[in-house]
Amino acid sequence: MYRPIIKTLWWEDGRLYIIDQRYLPEREKIVELKNIRDVWSSIRNLSIRGAPAIGCVAAYGIALSALKTNIQDREKFIQVITRDINYIKTSRPTAYNLFFALSRMEKVLKERKNITVEELKQRLVKEAEDIYREDIKCCYMIGINGATLIKDGMNILTHCNAGGLATSGYGTALSVFFIAKKQGKRIHIFVDETRPVLQGARLTTWELKKAGIPYTLICDNMAGYLMKQGGIDMVITGADRIARNGDTANKIGTYSLAVLAKYHGIDLYIAAPHSTFDLSIRDGREIPVEERDGDEVRRIKGHLISPVDAPVYNPAFDITPVNLIKGFITENGIINKPVISGK
Repeated sequence: MYRPIIKTLWWEDGRLYIIDQRYLPEREKIVELKNIRDVWSSIRNLSIRGAPAIGCVAAYGIALSALKTNIQDREKFIQVITRDINYIKTSRPTAYNLFFALSRMEKVLKERKNITVEELKQRLVKEAEDIYREDIKCCYMIGINGATLIKDGMNILTHCNAGGLATSGYGTALSVFFIAKKQGKRIHIFVDETRPVLQGARLTTWELKKAGIPYTLICDNMAGYLMKQGGIDMVITGADRIARNGDTANKIGTYSLAVLAKYHGIDLYIAAPHSTFDLSIRDGREIPVEERDGDEVRRIKGHLISPVDAPVYNPAFDITPVNLIKGFITENGIINKPVISGK
């Protein structure tokens, strides 16, 4: 039931493989991540992206590092793996699933005090595999729960890529569309191109085409006019981190969509698993927002579109306040009143 729709990443005989998403949609390039440096680079350079997928790859990266470590002294082994965990944490600061997964791997090191290094290695591999399988199941259930919101004939807008490529293979926002189609509902998806790296244009359209779901690609700045024309019934996006009060970090441009949707009386839902909720922070002001290289804006697919030295502001994410969000679609159900308890 929970078999991935898209094989975004996989572990096979102690080896870690991913689809290098930088080459899509022109080419489906599979690469092996051979060491912890490869894992760090793949996350940083967007070969693998999407908060749940980043978490899964990070966990497998630690398992890979453990298997490749020849140290037999238990304490020294733990020191080396802890160092690698801290190293992977520096790859990208916003996606909470990264830290959620690495925290679980770190917990394995701390809890297993009376086992050998070889046993510890196998426990780390098992934990990474558990994180991967849980993500597949969570995403499938997000689709099941979210599909209850979808009515036949709906036009839905999505932003960036929250499909199989952004997870272990099923998706969050796109999982809702996959399940709705499976249920026989007729839907049409409008896909924001998602500047500056074009994840919507390159990746979401690729996934929807594979799934046989009708879609239309639009420029980011067309969404408001489309809403005014009555062309959008609902907005569903993924998330990279959700604060305790419900403020949500997602790909840059999500906040603009939320404001437009609110103005036009359109519901905006966030689809995300529990591993994206960071209950340790109060609100969006505490979410770290990654700023990336200016060349992502100056260039498209390597081609310069501005003066080579043009000053650039390039935050990868923005924060949508909870009052602009209708609800959260999770694996445990839909939170229609997005107020997360806790102090």
